[in-house]
Amino acid sequence: MRILICDDDSLISKQLCEYIQDYFKHTNANCPEIFCFTNGESLLADQGEKDILFLDVEMPGLNGIYTGSELKKRNNNIIIFIVTSYLKYLDDAMRIQVFRYLFKPLDKKRFENNMKDALNLYNTSMIKLPIETKQGVHTILTSDIIFVEAQGRRVIIHTEKNDYESIHNMKYWLDSLPRNNFFQTHRSFIINMEHVSNFDHSLIHLAENQYDAYLTRRKYKSFKDAYLLYLESMR
Repeated sequence: MRILICDDDSLISKQLCEYIQDYFKHTNANCPEIFCFTNGESLLADQGEKDILFLDVEMPGLNGIYTGSELKKRNNNIIIFIVTSYLKYLDDAMRIQVFRYLFKPLDKKRFENNMKDALNLYNTSMIKLPIETKQGVHTILTSDIIFVEAQGRRVIIHTEKNDYESIHNMKYWLDSLPRNNFFQTHRSFIINMEHVSNFDHSLIHLAENQYDAYLTRRKYKSFKDAYLLYLESMR
């Protein structure tokens, strides 16, 4: 894992480094590598993995919103904290799907609570599962699965890049996928709540409305409750 800090204020970068190191020390875990940048250009030029990022908004050159948007295009799984003194950037930050919005001066207790949530999300998104097809085995991140669909006797795994026809049935996938992220909305659909755009009493729209999945009416309330709980865990 690599944790990155991008802020032109050296005091904030130093404080974040100390908070991160203290968090891992108190949880008896090895602290990952921490890298600091002072502007968006140098961060975008970095060739290393970017797992968790603490990102300022107002910086010389590229601002944090643009920088974060570019990084999300490259890796949708990056976990971005916006760190700023200004509430006015909140809407822009939400549009690029940042994980949390932290205000300066930083509150250490709030930082620790959010860091715990970020690591839980990271560990969940890094789960890999094999998809066995008639042609071979493909290993993918569970976070890349948009939904699983039964089409007659065929079971299709729809991912961000490809669709795969699994040799396993729906029960296998229901048992294999992490329950805190996936929900069976209909006998023919298991959806990843990470990719939900919106829903009503009969349909769930996924991946910015690219796909639709059926929602059984009797499951509407339980799905709504599970989805709201999922969103709450992401705050």
